[in-house]
Amino acid sequence: MLIDDFLKYLQIELNKSAHTVESYRHDLRQWAEFETQGQVDELRPMEATSADIRLYMSHLASTGHSAATIRRKASALRGFFRYLVRFKGLEGNPLDALRLARPAKRLPQVIAPAQMQRVLDEGGDEDSPFLALRNSLIMEMLYQTGLRSSELTGLLDANVDSRSGRIKVLGKRAKERYVPIGPGLCSMIDDYRAARAGYCGEGGEPFVAFFVKKTGEPIKYRMLNYIVHRHLDGKVNSARRSPHVIRHSFATDMLSAGADLNAVKTLLGHESLDTTQIYTHISISELQHNYQLAHPRAQKKEDNHGNQNPSNPL
Repeated sequence: MLIDDFLKYLQIELNKSAHTVESYRHDLRQWAEFETQGQVDELRPMEATSADIRLYMSHLASTGHSAATIRRKASALRGFFRYLVRFKGLEGNPLDALRLARPAKRLPQVIAPAQMQRVLDEGGDEDSPFLALRNSLIMEMLYQTGLRSSELTGLLDANVDSRSGRIKVLGKRAKERYVPIGPGLCSMIDDYRAARAGYCGEGGEPFVAFFVKKTGEPIKYRMLNYIVHRHLDGKVNSARRSPHVIRHSFATDMLSAGADLNAVKTLLGHESLDTTQIYTHISISELQHNYQLAHPRAQKKEDNHGNQNPSNPL
C-alpha cells in the first residue's frame, strides 16, 4: 500500500520520530477511510483529484474540526502526494491549488505580575531545605530568564556563572545564547550549589547538570512540570500551570515594563521577531482593559440617577 511505503520513507529515509510517523499514519488513514467509505484496501491515491481533497476538507470543517486541525491533516496529505510525485510518477500534487483559512492566533496565557510575585514569595511545601531551595530557584530562574523547559532541564553546571551574572543556554537546534541574571538570582545560585554539595555530593564528583534530584541525577521535564504545577496551584488564575506559562509571563512583563522588542527576542531565543510580537498584543490588550476600567471618558455614561443612558440615534 502506498501509504505504508510513504510511512517507511518518513521513518527510514527522513529519520522522523515515531510520534511524527504515527501522526501521519492517523491522518492519512482517516482520509483513506473517507475516500473509500471504509474500504481502505481499495484506495487509489494516484487517481485522487483536487476536487476530492476539497470535498474531504469540507467534510472535516462540517464535522467540527478546527482550522488548525484541518491544516495539519492537509499538510500530511501534501507530504504524501509530494512523495508520490517524486518517487511514484504522479504527474501533479492535487493539494498545490488548495488554499486553506489560517487559524486565528490565540494569545498565550499569562500570570498576572501580582500573582507571580505571590507564588515566588510563598514558595512550596517541600519536605527538606535542599528541595525547597532548589524548587524556589527553579521558579525564580524560569520567571527571571524566560527559559524553555528543555533549556532549564538541560542546563549544565559549568554554564551557570554567578560571578559574571550570566548563563549559557543551549536552545532549539543546538543554538547557544547568553542570558543575563540579576544579583538576587546569583545569590540563590550560590546557596543552591552549597546545599547541593552537602545534600547529594557525597561521591565528590563534580556535577554535570545544574538542577539535580536528591540522587544527584538531572531532573527531567516530568519533575519540572510537577514542581511548577504545585507552586502555581491555587495561587493563579491561569488555566494552564506549566513552565511555558511562566515563559509567556516573563516576555509579557518585560515588554509591559518598556523592554525593547529585539532584546526580548534575543532573551527568548526566537529566530523571528514575528514570534516575539505576539506578546505585544497581550500587553496592548491588557492596556486597553485597564484604560476602559480607569479612564472616565472610556466608561459608560450614567444619568443623574446612576442609570446607564440608552444610545440615542438622534
